[in-house]
Amino acid sequence: MMELRKQKGLEIAAQAKLTHKGQVWSVPSRRHPSKTYRVNLRPKTPTCSCPDYESRRRKCKHIYAVEHVLAQPKNITGKRAARKPRSGPEAGKIQRPTYRQEWTAYNKAQTQEKSQFLALLYELCQGVEAPIQENGRPRLPLADIIFAATFRIYSTISGRRFMCDLRDALSRGYLSRLPSYNSIFDYLQMESLTPHLTRLIIESSLPLKSVETDFAVDSSGFSTCTYTRWFDVKYGNDEDWRDWIKVHLMCGVKTHIVTSVEVSRAYANDSPYFKPLVEQTARSGFQLAEISADKAYLSGTNIRASLLAGAMPYIPFKTNSTATGGGSVWARLYHYYNFKRDKFLLHYHKRSNSESTFSMIKAKFGERLRCKTQQAQFNEALCKVLAHNLCCVIQSMYELGVDPTFRTESQPVRKVG
Repeated sequence: MMELRKQKGLEIAAQAKLTHKGQVWSVPSRRHPSKTYRVNLRPKTPTCSCPDYESRRRKCKHIYAVEHVLAQPKNITGKRAARKPRSGPEAGKIQRPTYRQEWTAYNKAQTQEKSQFLALLYELCQGVEAPIQENGRPRLPLADIIFAATFRIYSTISGRRFMCDLRDALSRGYLSRLPSYNSIFDYLQMESLTPHLTRLIIESSLPLKSVETDFAVDSSGFSTCTYTRWFDVKYGNDEDWRDWIKVHLMCGVKTHIVTSVEVSRAYANDSPYFKPLVEQTARSGFQLAEISADKAYLSGTNIRASLLAGAMPYIPFKTNSTATGGGSVWARLYHYYNFKRDKFLLHYHKRSNSESTFSMIKAKFGERLRCKTQQAQFNEALCKVLAHNLCCVIQSMYELGVDPTFRTESQPVRKVG
């Protein structure tokens, strides 16, 4: 029973987010994620507020989860965690591992980010070719629209107040014509803009091909300014009246760069998007070694897609999963998950980097979409991901020495002016 509690603690540490304030930790319940238990590490014997500890007065799975988070032998970068001090007032206490921050490179990247962002975005948009127009009013260059829309997302201000920044960009040669704020909104409603934004997101990740080998897949919702019907709220048990869209992405676990992305409606299933994301990342030239995803992506098709891409899938099995009926590969992975759970969870823990990626996007560019039509919301969400990728490339330029080259010289470049 003690080994079973320890095993469950490892699962909690790998799948849930543990927070703490000092020596008091909040650990989510496995059955009811909205409920948390308090683990106190201050006394010599750790305590927990869960019923299991209250009745037994011995270590429960929540205490094991906290100890696993604090005392991992290595983190994902291979660095050793801090050990328990053998003497002094802190003797016997578990210390949280800390890692050195390259402050010189970080500060330089942050102070130069905006100017580098404009230069990289301009370079990236040069490969966008507008369709041939045979009649009608002259249209704005598509590269200018994508540049202006992504720059506005990066600035996080309204379209009208953003016109000052656009005039500055025009004077610096980043635009061939000055689009109005209404033109930017109108072009975001074009369905033909979506494949261009998706392609630019893929191209923006290419400078990090030599850095990323381990990847994570996940999805998250972005709320909108549109609302659901009162009937759905009253009889559908919805807590929020706002509608939302879903962004499915695959990201690298080291730099959080997004290598492939799909956007869907609110209630789309996650599993069918796994294979296209993996195949697109492999086509881009990334060498895939590991892919981590949660149970929502568990299927024989997704496991085979990972193996065909040359990557080891770390997708946990469900409680009702069996070793039969899924083929020999399914059976081997099933036994590995059940009998080598501690090793599996060390790799599966990298999946949390996908949540970090969504947190970075929402914290920096907002978790709510301002556009009102669904197609414009899709394009706005893609602009957020594109802006995030450029920021990741800028950070990697200073911290990893990455060369921000998006395309070869043989690829077409659009001249401005």
